[in-house]
Amino acid sequence: MNIPQGVPNCPPGLEYLTMIDQLLVKQKVELLEAFTGFETCNKFTIKNSAGQKVYHAVEDSDCLTRNCCGPVRPFDMKILDNYKQEVIHLNRPLMCDSCCFPCCL
Repeated sequence: MNIPQGVPNCPPGLEYLTMIDQLLVKQKVELLEAFTGFETCNKFTIKNSAGQKVYHAVEDSDCLTRNCCGPVRPFDMKILDNYKQEVIHLNRPLMCDSCCFPCCL
């Protein structure tokens, strides 16, 4: 997998995206979560159309928030290249609209 060097106006680590037309994102299955239903930090493998690993994404959230707030929980997600360098940082705030749900406490 060749990574182009010196692409103008392209942040470091994202140069590879100029060469591809799609990414395939697959969540890694955690055995603890599958057998117990206990939410763990989500991890994803990001590959190109040829099946080569391009990036790795890891959710950063605490255990209580993951298990109480479910899909409306806040989280940070780091997307790392194959050298473990962070290339993208995603942040999602709490998405709860009503105080009728325990996630708003």
